[in-house]
Amino acid sequence: MNPPNTNLRAFNLAVQTLLSTPSQFLPHLTVPTFTHLPEAIGPLLEAQYPQVSPSAAQQNEKDHPPPKGIAIRALILDKDNTLCPAKTTSFPSKIYAHLHSLRNSPTSPFNISSAPNSILIVSNRAGSHPRYEPEALEIEERLAGLKIPVFRLPPGTEDGVAVEKKPFCGPEVLEWFRERGVVQRADEIAVVGDRLGTDVLMAKEMGAWSIWCRDGVGEDVTKGQRNVLEKMEVWVERYLRESRGLKAPAPGDFKSRSD
Repeated sequence: MNPPNTNLRAFNLAVQTLLSTPSQFLPHLTVPTFTHLPEAIGPLLEAQYPQVSPSAAQQNEKDHPPPKGIAIRALILDKDNTLCPAKTTSFPSKIYAHLHSLRNSPTSPFNISSAPNSILIVSNRAGSHPRYEPEALEIEERLAGLKIPVFRLPPGTEDGVAVEKKPFCGPEVLEWFRERGVVQRADEIAVVGDRLGTDVLMAKEMGAWSIWCRDGVGEDVTKGQRNVLEKMEVWVERYLRESRGLKAPAPGDFKSRSD
């Protein structure tokens, strides 16, 4: 019998993070919706983290020297409430148009010709379990002209360890990009999604940058559909940022010059 599509471990990680290191629960960058995501993400992150520099380990790399500044070469995109209304495969026209722009703009780091494998959809529905395979195939059919695939969570175990959904599948997703020559390190990736407890924590777990789509697919669509946990995340983010004055630390492969 197939196991249920639950994610209790992710909930436990979210609670543990809030109790121990709450700043890790915050995104590095916030945009209202995916349509506000710019082509050049690095400069926006550099504005938020002006003193961030590559780690000593990066500086010692001979074959792959660290980039100057922050270079985002790949996007991990959530589906539900980020690209599509929850539990659907319907892309709002503005979101599809923005995906089209990211894939076709000659200046985009995610251009379909110069960087064909630079965008990957990672969902806790489509691609996470065989029961959602029709959904994954439908998404890929709708995005066939943009050549954006859905990540399939490896079945069973790898090296005796079960491969789990977001936020725990970061190593497998990172390897997907590495195998295709898109990135060398996780800090060249931005994870984009509407959930702090899965998308932002996935970025934190894998050492990538996180971008939070605060209003989901759009405030008019998302507002009445958020569940209790999603509503709590919005409140917690505001509390940690405004009342506690916390800020997400840079990914583990980077450090502040002031350290």
